[in-house]
Amino acid sequence: MAEPSAEGELVFHPLDQFIVEPLFGDGPVRWFTLTNVTLWMALTVLAIVLLLVIGTRGRAMVPSRVQSAAEMLYGFTYKMVEDVAGKDGLRYFPYIMTLFVFILFANVLGLIPTSFATTSHIAVTGVLALAVFLSVTILGFVKNGTAFLGLFWVSSAPLALRPILAVIELISYFVRPVSHSIRLGGNIMAGHAVMKVFAGFAAIAVISPLSVLAITAIYGLEVLVACIQAYVFAILTCVYLKDALHPGH
Repeated sequence: MAEPSAEGELVFHPLDQFIVEPLFGDGPVRWFTLTNVTLWMALTVLAIVLLLVIGTRGRAMVPSRVQSAAEMLYGFTYKMVEDVAGKDGLRYFPYIMTLFVFILFANVLGLIPTSFATTSHIAVTGVLALAVFLSVTILGFVKNGTAFLGLFWVSSAPLALRPILAVIELISYFVRPVSHSIRLGGNIMAGHAVMKVFAGFAAIAVISPLSVLAITAIYGLEVLVACIQAYVFAILTCVYLKDALHPGH
């Protein structure tokens, strides 16, 4: 929130909400320390289990609302993988489904007041993106051998341009995990920071009504962004998977 300074001016700290803090005590954060990040990751996993496991265990012919939501999520992801990666990509559907649902739930839970947006941290999104990058690269070589390198060779281009394009393709390939992670983390962080700034203006009585309206509008937009960014991450994973299964131009 905004705090008055010594001169009476409001001072905003919109990035304080992204600080990683230990759940117990005030000591340094180490790799084994339970933090607000691990708490909300655990809650994300719990919410997924409640929806996809406990919510569908009855498998009723006339599904409940929870079962319908789970089935719609499953069907949506299955169709996405089939359309983008093809029939061959369906055997990797569980991995993409796991990524999509985890990011979606983490994004949405991060919008709860006083919660922590785990996907706003590049450390989190970077691990997810790096896992995708390594997985599809290893898969590409296992499935195709050295023919996987055809992904970087634009055979349809003039012969003189092919080496130059190969270098460009190689650079763009290794930039994938960077753009994949920053796109997700940057969008989530930016939205939360903007909401925090407008929340600070709510302390000023004259403009507080406008601030509340702005926060409401941005919050609605952030719900949309939370869903879209999970979808973008998943569909890019499908695109990368398709390149691994069917390299070449």
